[in-house]
Amino acid sequence: MAKFYDEGFSPDDLSIKVSGSLVATADSSDELIDGAVTEVLGLLRERLKMDVVFVSEFVDGQRVFRHVQNPPGNPVLPVGGSYPLKESWCQRVVDGRMPEFMPNYADLPADVKAEAPVPPFDIGTYLRTLILMADGQIYGTLCCFSFSPHESVQQRDLKNLKSVALLVAAKLKKTKPGS
Repeated sequence: MAKFYDEGFSPDDLSIKVSGSLVATADSSDELIDGAVTEVLGLLRERLKMDVVFVSEFVDGQRVFRHVQNPPGNPVLPVGGSYPLKESWCQRVVDGRMPEFMPNYADLPADVKAEAPVPPFDIGTYLRTLILMADGQIYGTLCCFSFSPHESVQQRDLKNLKSVALLVAAKLKKTKPGS
């Protein structure tokens, strides 16, 4: 069975690095928080071998890309770009019409694919989870995908993504008005 991580790397190391990156930032500096979140997305992209990792925020019916790690030299998703939430995979995951964990998009049932918007690029493996604030409000999602399927990605990787989403939410709350 293939490992999703390099030799010498244990899954716990990702959590330690993520925690360290997010804890090390100053609570009062949006720029440092943004840098820490971007660094964490880079760690996720590297460790999960995904092409794109991003944090989206749901604002006034839009999905806005707040933090993005794209492949080098290939800006697939622009920071600050937005799309109608109702036309996104995000909304379908939130309301249960699409799963959070898709090891191979091609294997999804035809009826699920038929309802989903067609992305402007190939999707192989796809993981997505909600970012919930401490008060239970949905901030948006933490997502990652590859252009081709990765057999090495497992359900445990979604659990890691959910853990990172909790840490990201803790940092993001400091940038919300009134926090």
